[in-house]
Amino acid sequence: MERQLVIRAQQGDQDAFDQLALHITDRLYAVAYRILRHGPSAEDATQHALVSIWRQLPGLRDPDRFEAWAYRLLVHAAYGEHRRRRRDAPSGSLTDGATEDPYLTVDDRDQLERGFARLSPEHRAVLVLQHYLNLSHEEIAATLRIPVGTVRSRLHGARGAMRAALEADARPSPGRWPA
Repeated sequence: MERQLVIRAQQGDQDAFDQLALHITDRLYAVAYRILRHGPSAEDATQHALVSIWRQLPGLRDPDRFEAWAYRLLVHAAYGEHRRRRRDAPSGSLTDGATEDPYLTVDDRDQLERGFARLSPEHRAVLVLQHYLNLSHEEIAATLRIPVGTVRSRLHGARGAMRAALEADARPSPGRWPA
């Protein structure tokens, strides 16, 4: 059914596009939020992505790849939004919408949030695409139009940065000197 909607929307059918947009908007927002960590910025990125999808839809060669293509446009919109905003808003939760892990304490989740907020949007994007959307390295590479080696490199860098952030948070803070 989605394929037929994409084909109709490619031909300028506004109702078909509206149905596609209703179907994918929440997921686009969820990904944008996880990358940008700021609700209003995620809303703006989602809106920019939807406009880009409408404008570029006639050029989509494979209607079966609509969703991956839409995520690619969203990630680029999120990068653009990050450049426009240039502010760090680490509000929200990395685990929003995820199944609660009974083994993670609130403190553990807070630590993960702080570490995730310190990552660049490029590192956040590959982590979100892999761990939230469960995409393979090849699918991430196709979505972002980067080589698979770059995906692996960014994932490695993101994990290293997360590890360093978590280790830094785990170090005891220096005590006060006695007066």
